[in-house]
Amino acid sequence: MKSDFKPCALPAWIGSLPLESHKEAVSMMMAYSPDIPLWIQLPHFKSEGMIAQFLPGMPGLVFDGDRKFVQTDDDAFDQEILAFFEEYMEIEEDASRLDDSRFALTPAVAPGFFEFIKTLDALENPPAAVKGQITGPFTFATGVVDQDGKAIFYNDQLRDAAIKCIALKARWQVRQLKKYQVPVILFLDEPGLTGFGSSAFISVSRTDVEACLEEVIAAIHAEGALAGVHVCANAEWPVILDSSADIVSFDAYSFFDKFILYPEQIKKFIKKGGLIAWGIVPTGDAVLVEKETVESLFVRWETQVDQMAAIGIDRKQIVEQSLITPSCGTGSLPLPVAEKVVQMNKALSDKIREK
Repeated sequence: MKSDFKPCALPAWIGSLPLESHKEAVSMMMAYSPDIPLWIQLPHFKSEGMIAQFLPGMPGLVFDGDRKFVQTDDDAFDQEILAFFEEYMEIEEDASRLDDSRFALTPAVAPGFFEFIKTLDALENPPAAVKGQITGPFTFATGVVDQDGKAIFYNDQLRDAAIKCIALKARWQVRQLKKYQVPVILFLDEPGLTGFGSSAFISVSRTDVEACLEEVIAAIHAEGALAGVHVCANAEWPVILDSSADIVSFDAYSFFDKFILYPEQIKKFIKKGGLIAWGIVPTGDAVLVEKETVESLFVRWETQVDQMAAIGIDRKQIVEQSLITPSCGTGSLPLPVAEKVVQMNKALSDKIREK
């Protein structure tokens, strides 16, 4: 998807905070990411876990205490999966049905989204863009299991259902956010891709992964939004750079040396208008956060931009097509450390933009 949106190193977030109040979370977000506001997930609530939050609506879903799985050996399963795909087809024919479907997020599972909507409704001036996020289809389908503990990714029918579930929940988000008439960004959070290419997913082909991503990206594009893919560790970057994604979001603090190993793919991605979300502010280790300053991160950013320029990308274009972000969400950090992360992220963006 081609877009005229040029963030020019604006700050953005990945999406989680170590708070217990969604109102407080939105308030902090608006203080430090007002240009590209987003909804916040609070890992303090089990229902807002990466997999749990987007599970409702899947056929055959069973809750057994803390265990959640898809039961395929139940007599009702065939009817449930038939009903799932029938509802999917109805929405494909008429997208207005999304609002009252199983694919709509609800205040019970995504209170942060609805708190965010209230905040957007009250804004006097529109932001530069708005951002949503959802667990990516590969991570979702390899994270959800059946009654035997086997990932549903390895069941063709269930994998298809999982991808379509994520695709329509992504479309639903975009439909809510595009009414503000600014660019809408939707990130697919794909930590599962860090395992692709390793023995953990030895039987998974690149074609399988690409098919997962492309179907959901196409759904986001169908609603006129920009699709980003976020991976918070190392990954097979060409899989993302060669995809239809508009934004590649990566941990530039810890893994830039791995990312820059693919100069041709990076150049092609930038040339077609792709955006880079630089996760330059560390989040994985509180000790690292404490030792860094805005100045030290600025020096790191400049060094990385120099390396990007050295492979043949214009510095001005790099900055124009960049977002400045934390390397991942801050939900697992102590609150004072999380606050330092988001403060440094905004201050670093300001410093880059001033220069």
